[in-house]
Amino acid sequence: MEGLELICFEMIAANGSARSYFMEAIAAAKDGDFTEAAALMEEGEKMLEEGHHAHGNLLSQEAGGDKVKVDLLLIHAEDQMMSAETFRIMAGEIIEIYSRLK
Repeated sequence: MEGLELICFEMIAANGSARSYFMEAIAAAKDGDFTEAAALMEEGEKMLEEGHHAHGNLLSQEAGGDKVKVDLLLIHAEDQMMSAETFRIMAGEIIEIYSRLK
């Protein structure tokens, strides 16, 4: 169980950081700093990749026949991952809009 909890917390931390980077990227674009926005988006992508990697470990475990216990912590971790994905997509769109307005 400790292994699953650790993976969940890794996912939550990485995806929460990714979401924060994406929000900071929007703020940078709003201020007209598109170089900074791009750098923040890149950092967010790295963190999102870390979250996906941790999730992939669980998928591999399940595929290998070792059932993963689904509990509230795992559901929350997956929700954070999907939220970060949505923020990534929306941040990219918002930054593009700001770039057209400047």
